[in-house]
Amino acid sequence: MNGDMDPATEHSGVRIAHEELSPFRQVSRRVVIAAAVLLATVFIVWLDRDAYRDGDEVGITLLDAFYYATVSLSTTGYGDITPLTPGARLVNILVITPLRILFLIVLIGTTLEALTTRTREEFRIRRWRSHVRQHVIVCGYGTKGRSAIRSLQAVGTPLDQIVVVDPEPRAIDEANSLGLTGIVGDASRTEVLRRASIERARAVIVAANRDDASVLITLTVRQLNASVPITTSVREEENAQLLRQSGADTVITTSATAGRLLGLSTDAPRVVATVEDLVTGGQGLDLHQRRVTAGEVGLGPRQLRDVVLSVTRGGRTLRFDDPLIGTLETEDVLVVVRSHPPGGQLAAS
Repeated sequence: MNGDMDPATEHSGVRIAHEELSPFRQVSRRVVIAAAVLLATVFIVWLDRDAYRDGDEVGITLLDAFYYATVSLSTTGYGDITPLTPGARLVNILVITPLRILFLIVLIGTTLEALTTRTREEFRIRRWRSHVRQHVIVCGYGTKGRSAIRSLQAVGTPLDQIVVVDPEPRAIDEANSLGLTGIVGDASRTEVLRRASIERARAVIVAANRDDASVLITLTVRQLNASVPITTSVREEENAQLLRQSGADTVITTSATAGRLLGLSTDAPRVVATVEDLVTGGQGLDLHQRRVTAGEVGLGPRQLRDVVLSVTRGGRTLRFDDPLIGTLETEDVLVVVRSHPPGGQLAAS
């Protein structure tokens, strides 16, 4: 877990989102271009067919024109058919020679692209790593990871500021298709997180499918970046404290939370619907964290337009009805409920 990163494999596994044609479409496109160049050459030669000599005979047939175009473009050039007049030779110099070069470029394009793709991808990755700052790393692209990314998008995080880490190449391919940058690898390994520029991340979300994997990832993240906020999910409530001790700032117990909602749904289905609305970003009601504004200092939590759920002051979080809050102070951080109007824009306080 603590091994140094090999410079030769520094960028391996990083996949920048981009649109790429399938190999079949790339080859088909080149074949069509090559055929068009060949037919154009045949047409040019056939128009001036009496200016060519095939052995001792002046003039060539359509088949001869195809033959001459083929051997000329492929640079085979047997010399059995030759341009006879100055005009035909000038056409060969000014037209057929450029077509020959184009034909060769098309034919070897696949090989050239195979040789340059790796270099081009390395350049894109190095450029990405030199510019990426304040991004969010999502470890795990399963159901929880995808939901977390949708929530990030709902609150305004751009796709280029989200990096997905997952050991499954197919999961990273899916993330790339949505415009996300992906890292193929185990997020509990030091070199994998360094590829994701963990030292410059603004937050890390651990959405692993196993609690032991979540603990290992959290420990590794905290070792590489002592200050980055870590949010992690845990299946069993008894493991939540272990994750906090490992360095997680926020631990969400998925099974216990789901169980409580299932229990509430029997006698209080509207409560469950409201909770579902609150945790679904971009519509209906939304939870929002913000600082107190200058105009709100000195007011009580109930006097604000937003519905205040909690007030954080001096590192301590107080419920909205806690008498210790009194009136709001300059450095207070609020968790409030806001509503989305029909137009979809978040209602401002």
